[in-house]
Amino acid sequence: VTEPMIHEVFRAIGPIQSIRLCRDAFTKISLGYAYVNFFQTEDAERALEALNYTPINGHPVRIMWCHRDPSMRRSGVGNVFIKNLHSDIDNKSLYDTFSQFGTITSHKIMRDEENVSKGFGFVCFSSPEEATRAVMEMNGRMIGSKPLYVAIAQKKEVRREQLAMQRQHRQHVSQMMSTGGMLRE
Repeated sequence: VTEPMIHEVFRAIGPIQSIRLCRDAFTKISLGYAYVNFFQTEDAERALEALNYTPINGHPVRIMWCHRDPSMRRSGVGNVFIKNLHSDIDNKSLYDTFSQFGTITSHKIMRDEENVSKGFGFVCFSSPEEATRAVMEMNGRMIGSKPLYVAIAQKKEVRREQLAMQRQHRQHVSQMMSTGGMLRE
């Protein structure tokens, strides 16, 4: 994909201020994303509505607002983890399914090196309240032939600590049950 290809698709929406295709600093190969800046916010909103998932060079384009505040992106606030996704579910289906709960700032189905779904993904909402509503309404819901597991996303380290604590607790309870409620030293 090149800047002129991007320009050709987006110019139908309104006057474009700038386009920046992000490239590897050494190889100059596209990193697979770009920034398109319109002069008018209304044009950007229309592009988001009208062009999301429009193919460019055979690949559907995901369009979302740019969030310049890195602390918001890194905080994980409003981020939802979804697993048990059927292999037929793509990014557009994920977006369409979860957009009813609020403003989605980003979303992605994780894929392997052959571009096959790993069966899980993430949806980031603009507020924790929207994320909580999505969890409450979508966890356990059948999508296709599978029930979804939907939860507030956690960093791997936090999740590992939590699982270790749960495992310790189960072992402690099991030991208490096997000794009639008395711990042996």
